[in-house]
Amino acid sequence: MNNLVELTELIIKRLVNDSDSVSVKEFESDEDNTILIEVMVSADDMPKVIGHSGRTINSIRTIVQAASFNQDNKLVKINIDSY
Repeated sequence: MNNLVELTELIIKRLVNDSDSVSVKEFESDEDNTILIEVMVSADDMPKVIGHSGRTINSIRTIVQAASFNQDNKLVKINIDSY
């Protein structure tokens, strides 16, 4: 598993009430030099992860992107959805 996926999962699990329902996976990206991370959380936890005007998820993206620059310098895209 990728360190960026583990970092994303750690941050998300600290934010939500139902950490057992969190799923974070890396997928192939059509774009070169890009990592796609898919995050699934329960519908009740979506507002906590997204935050007011998307500030929380944007902060998470910034942190994970900074970690990527220190590792393999790839662009990171994080998509979030609920179930």
